[in-house]
Amino acid sequence: MNNRYIFKLTVKVRDYECDLQGVVNNSNYQRYMEHTRHEFLESLGENFGAMHEKGVDAFVSRVDIRFKASLRSGDSFISCLNLTKEGARLVFHQDIFRASDGMLSARGRVEVVVVENGRLTKGEYFDELLKKTEA
Repeated sequence: MNNRYIFKLTVKVRDYECDLQGVVNNSNYQRYMEHTRHEFLESLGENFGAMHEKGVDAFVSRVDIRFKASLRSGDSFISCLNLTKEGARLVFHQDIFRASDGMLSARGRVEVVVVENGRLTKGEYFDELLKKTEA
């Protein structure tokens, strides 16, 4: 893990997130990544629910997750993200590392589009928010 990420969140695996093999079920990695994006918004002074109340919705349009090394019950992990813009899409580059040894557990690319008052935008709403990450 390196310092190229604009946001990091430490989380602990809960027992119920594991499957019969004793490892985190693959669907939970997507949940971890979503939680990290929501916490990232909070760190910028924004809230996903409050955005909706303002007429701004961010919708996931594509998810690609590569699974590398399984997490197990009780493992702590660091969920990291970086963000780029590609046209109208916000692209979250998200990695999950096992905290104990820094092993990459999952790598994700999540594409998001922003709709404001029912109309697709170029993500301008996030431009001001993202300036806070440059400071």
